[in-house]
Amino acid sequence: MIRAALFMALLAGPAMAREIVAGDLDSLPQVDVTVLGEVHDNPVHHANQARAVAAIEPAALVFEMLLPEQAKRVPADRSDAAAMDRALGWTARGWPDFALYQPIFAAAPRARVYGADVPDADVRRAATEGAASVLDGFGLADALPADVQDARETELWAAHCFAMPKAAMGGMVQVQRLRDASLARAAIRALRETGGPVVVIAGAEHARSDIGVPALVHLEVPAVTVLSVGQVEGGSSRQPFDLWIVTEGVKGRGDPCEGFGSTTG
Repeated sequence: MIRAALFMALLAGPAMAREIVAGDLDSLPQVDVTVLGEVHDNPVHHANQARAVAAIEPAALVFEMLLPEQAKRVPADRSDAAAMDRALGWTARGWPDFALYQPIFAAAPRARVYGADVPDADVRRAATEGAASVLDGFGLADALPADVQDARETELWAAHCFAMPKAAMGGMVQVQRLRDASLARAAIRALRETGGPVVVIAGAEHARSDIGVPALVHLEVPAVTVLSVGQVEGGSSRQPFDLWIVTEGVKGRGDPCEGFGSTTG
């Protein structure tokens, strides 16, 4: 069931997935929901997102980084990054400098803002009891095909620097599925309440057209048109997005896995 639905979601995307450049963000295809992926600490990615948002003029913005209650505190004046940071409690949640994100808010000053972050208690519950114990729908009650499950566990194991036993990745996959579903649910709600268009701001993995937010939106509401725009650091081979931009990494970032131990399983 899930495999067939995700395949249909892929068919609903652009006829030819391709790499684009920043200038193409000024004229993206018109769809109901655009998911703009990012590497969280890359300033170029956020500048590109702000550029796309300004061109799309969305009625709603959905942020992975905001809890629903935080989104209700977005001030009318979105021009002061420091004031917005304080109002939202952004820094306390551990995300990169709010100054990176403020231009995205400012690019759509009248857009309604929705939060799709997941409370810590729900994250813990998903890891131990499964994503379906927290959220209904979105195929969460269905097991992933074995090959997809293994691939996602391997990807998350690498993303966590092999510092945890691979056996622990099953719970991490459940958390990832919950976060994807929470973003998809918020996007659908935003579209219904505002009429769209809707822009979703999220990490690159959530923007994937094959297993991320776009696929889950299609799974729940097939008639909704969705575009995934990924941003990757280096490499120009085929990416799991409808469109993608290749950028440089963050200078001076260093190796995020340095200092972590590793385990073989």
